[in-house]
Amino acid sequence: MNYRNGRDVLPPSLLKELQKYIEGELIYIPKKSNERVGWGVNSGTRQMIERRNEEIYNLHCSGHSVEHLMKTYHLSVDSIRKVIFKKRSEHEAEALNQKAAAQR
Repeated sequence: MNYRNGRDVLPPSLLKELQKYIEGELIYIPKKSNERVGWGVNSGTRQMIERRNEEIYNLHCSGHSVEHLMKTYHLSVDSIRKVIFKKRSEHEAEALNQKAAAQR
């Protein structure tokens, strides 16, 4: 989030009115809509982590040990196991959905 000077973006009358309530401090003005963008969506972080987690799962399925994955991705044992468990569940659910769709 970038800081913007009120003089640059607000009409003088609105700036003067705001100065009655707050002066010389930072203020957050929320978006009009209640729809917030999810964490990491704008920066691409969410997609990057999703790709990383898919890589971890695929490497594990191809025989790489949890210890190797820990060292490679600099994550704890618990984090690696959580990724593997979650990805396994996602892949199994996807397979079930495809099987159900094929039977229709």
